[in-house]
Amino acid sequence: MTDRAEATRLFLITPPTRDAAELLPRLREALAAGDVAAVLIADANESLAATLVPAVQEAGAAAIVADDTRLVGHVKADGVHVATGLADLRLAVDSFKPKRIVGAGNLSTRHAAMEAGETGVDYLFFGRPHGDTHDAPHPKALALAEWWSELMEIPAVIMAGSAVESVGEAAATGADFVAVNSAVWSHPKGPGEAVRKVIALLVEEGRRAA
Repeated sequence: MTDRAEATRLFLITPPTRDAAELLPRLREALAAGDVAAVLIADANESLAATLVPAVQEAGAAAIVADDTRLVGHVKADGVHVATGLADLRLAVDSFKPKRIVGAGNLSTRHAAMEAGETGVDYLFFGRPHGDTHDAPHPKALALAEWWSELMEIPAVIMAGSAVESVGEAAATGADFVAVNSAVWSHPKGPGEAVRKVIALLVEEGRRAA
């Protein structure tokens, strides 16, 4: 369970683009704006991941690649996010732990979460990385993250909605990390300002819950 004396941390997800030249400066702006714990590089090919991973690591965040275990080694990423089933998750844990991070995604039931947790993963992700199609977090993801965070030690990541303000509701579940995607990349004042607002909300919620 999260120590609520400390703020829940930001878990940033890259937008659905493979244009590294366009994304890299925006990512650097986001990373420079405040404490980002990790960046999930979603929908990555080798060119995109090879460009983004060093920038993430230079900023002090963990660079995690979605699903492609081969790519993790090639680009020297810090970990892999597995959303392709329990068998793939077990293989990733066997291959990468303890040197690299292994996270579990695509968990829509308590039973699936329990099975994933039993593999020895480093975190469970509730919601979908590109599932922030509404302003608020998905109700099922909120319920699962709250249940898990109350009972289990393995960290939970909860997917926020597309509105920056949804971060507070997501953090109130007690999850260790709040994942943000379009709320950052679609912010009218840019990703840096969005990250600053997100972190302020996380700190505020941490103080409220302490």
